[in-house]
Amino acid sequence: MKTIYFFRHAKAKNFHQDESDFEREISNKGKKQIRTISSYLKLRGILPDLILSSCALRAQQTAIGLCDTLEYNGKIDYLNQLYRGSSSKDILDIIEIQDDRYDTLFVIGHHPDITELVNTLTDEHISKVPSMGVVAIKFNIDSWSKLEVKKGKVDFFIFPKQFQYYMPNQIKATLR
Repeated sequence: MKTIYFFRHAKAKNFHQDESDFEREISNKGKKQIRTISSYLKLRGILPDLILSSCALRAQQTAIGLCDTLEYNGKIDYLNQLYRGSSSKDILDIIEIQDDRYDTLFVIGHHPDITELVNTLTDEHISKVPSMGVVAIKFNIDSWSKLEVKKGKVDFFIFPKQFQYYMPNQIKATLR
């Protein structure tokens, strides 16, 4: 069994004409989003074996924030191919060549690429993965090279706004 957690990066600061999109940083709201989602993952005992992240600054900051809360000291690969505009096939090609000793991947990217990829890999339809949203997809395979479209099963789909209605005390404690 292989599992991929697809993340859209946390909320970034607004785009200004005097800076590049690539260098946009996470906003204060984005930092809180990272703590909320990573605390939820920690509560569920979810850890990656490998993180694949866009090399854009906001995605890197999202990866580092996840690592801090989850106390993950493993490998992070920052990839140009995960910065906006890559096709689902291009991203699948990256996943399919990963070492099979890794059973759990975190993939951190951008809108709309992450949403399109999730919809390619499952028979579900998600209209949009919001900022710091995560979709967990399980595959009944033993090798990444056997990954097939529409064969994944969504385990869960969470995003920060869900927690405005109910937030477990263990997560609240991390946000103080």
